[in-house]
Amino acid sequence: MKLLLILVAVILVLVVTSRALAGDILPASEAASRVAAGTAVLVDVREPGEWADGEVAEPANLLSLSDLRGDRTGWKSFLAENKDKELILYCRSGNRSGIAARILTKEGFTVANAGGFRDWVAAGLPTRQVK
Repeated sequence: MKLLLILVAVILVLVVTSRALAGDILPASEAASRVAAGTAVLVDVREPGEWADGEVAEPANLLSLSDLRGDRTGWKSFLAENKDKELILYCRSGNRSGIAARILTKEGFTVANAGGFRDWVAAGLPTRQVK
């Protein structure tokens, strides 16, 4: 019984920490509205292996967190082209998009974390296959 209580406590701490690292989450429906209005762009910050033969949000730009932290091969031109728009980020669960949001906010960009791809799907928003 004591072991079970410890396990539950550890899981609770992990869930709370995970959400704290992600920051405030913008609802997927609001993210879609801002993108449709042309005031924001949507970015999937998952890694290329996660996109390969997978599904992404229909309007998403595919720019990985590792590239943002690295050479910025894809990010450089994207950021220059979208410097006046809000950047709305998502990943699998909202953690990596929260990390990317903090990086970009420190650099002066207007950023929101839309959480995880599953939130986009749960809201019934359009997706596309990546080949």
